[in-house]
Amino acid sequence: MLLLIAGSGVLCLLLALALTRRIGPLSAYAIAGFVWSLAVIGSITLIPANGAPGVVYAEGRMTTCSWDIGGPAPDGFWIFSGGQRLLNMVVFVPAGALLVLACARWRAAWVLVPLGLVGLAAYSVAIEATQLALARIDRACDVTDVIDNVTGAVLGVGLGLVLALVLRPWRYRRTS
Repeated sequence: MLLLIAGSGVLCLLLALALTRRIGPLSAYAIAGFVWSLAVIGSITLIPANGAPGVVYAEGRMTTCSWDIGGPAPDGFWIFSGGQRLLNMVVFVPAGALLVLACARWRAAWVLVPLGLVGLAAYSVAIEATQLALARIDRACDVTDVIDNVTGAVLGVGLGLVLALVLRPWRYRRTS
């Protein structure tokens, strides 16, 4: 998992370097960081937490998502301590903040940011659906995770708005 995260980070760094001359360093690194945050989220949620889980028999796999809002959750992942609900929220904060910074240089940001937030919510739903469909990854589909993920993305968008006002990425717009 860590090698995948590091490898995707290197690719996103190359993406940022390629975009820097065209759109300015702040927007380039924000776009690359946003893409990397999506790769990190996918890696930590879709790779088995404890290595290969072995065989998960059809009788033992869940057939529906858990609709127990705020129900029991484990203590967290093996890398991070703390509650899983807090981790689900925190992992989406950078994506929300980088979404705003990536879009803030364009006049259409007022449309792109809400659409991006809907996209982050859809990404969370897709992750949970994948966890339900692929029993071998030994993960559980839970609606509480979607709520926590979207909450983190919304908090990230709020943080991104503050950062955008401070960093002013629209300064790098080309006038020609």
